Amino acid sequence: MHTDYMEKKKNIWDRNPLRAVFGHGYFNVNFLRKPHFPKISSGAGFTLVEVLIAMALLGIMATGIIVAVNPLSQIQKAQDSKRKSDLSQIQKALETYYQDIGKYPPATSDYKIKGLDNNAVMWGSSWQPYMSVLPKDPTASKSYIYRSPNLDGQTHYLFASLDRGGNDPQACFSDGGKCSNAPSDTGCGTGVCNYGVSSPNVSP
Repeated sequence: MHTDYMEKKKNIWDRNPLRAVFGHGYFNVNFLRKPHFPKISSGAGFTLVEVLIAMALLGIMATGIIVAVNPLSQIQKAQDSKRKSDLSQIQKALETYYQDIGKYPPATSDYKIKGLDNNAVMWGSSWQPYMSVLPKDPTASKSYIYRSPNLDGQTHYLFASLDRGGNDPQACFSDGGKCSNAPSDTGCGTGVCNYGVSSPNVSP
């Protein structure tokens, strides 16, 4: 009787349309197992929103760094530092000249130093025996100015135009204006003569 029951059950199952789907051994074996889901890799890529947010934050940070560093201001500081150093070197050479000759060299009508041969010494050329190269302004449109107004050659002035103007604490005036004894008929090239050094007995 048990055999007849099992046979009938088998026949019913064989005719069941669900057998085509659920009757395979693979399904029977795996049906009772825990469902398998693909694992999500922990190294999955960023979403578009995350990328945009990151780019926005980087842009903000870059802008902040540029504002803080201010590359233009740094370039101006470097050029102004060179101008101060140049004038200091020329001033030392002028003092050596004074010790040798007893007076400072005369100036030309366009405010250059006259050499021992009484000819103008061009900025950036040799001034022997006092300087192998007489410095010139780092900007082509600007120029240094030399004055020795007294006929006895007992005073001298050197002027330059600082890019930072009155923002430099060593400028003649806090507003970046022309130094008091700078020439009134010309500037330091295209710039205002707002920085100067001089012989010890006067001030720029």
